[in-house]
Amino acid sequence: MTDGMATARREDVTGDAAARIGWRQRAEAALGTTLAAGRMAYCREKTLPRLLPIGPRELAEQGPEADRRIVARLARALRAERNRGRAGHWTYDLNRHIALHQAYLAERARLGGLRGVAGARAGSPPPAGTAR
Repeated sequence: MTDGMATARREDVTGDAAARIGWRQRAEAALGTTLAAGRMAYCREKTLPRLLPIGPRELAEQGPEADRRIVARLARALRAERNRGRAGHWTYDLNRHIALHQAYLAERARLGGLRGVAGARAGSPPPAGTAR
């Protein structure tokens, strides 16, 4: 191989790496936009019963304690869905994963809005990892 060919080959590899980095940044930006849009369009009464085994009585409960319980349940469901995805399990559903993450973000924001009023804690820390 001549020096010119080696240099050209090295530039191709460098270009591929740059393209992969650009692709990842675009994917992360698209995911962030999707999660933010879902959080803004979130309707608790419609979404939660589709994601969690939750009844109308639990949905009707008001206050920071009820919100903390819902956030904790969403965090557990999100963790379980993430584990299914990492394991490559056949029941993993990317759309459910994204919906759980959107609901989690919306409920955390709701709980954060109550913090100043009722002294509510934010609940459990954000789940490690996202719907990637």
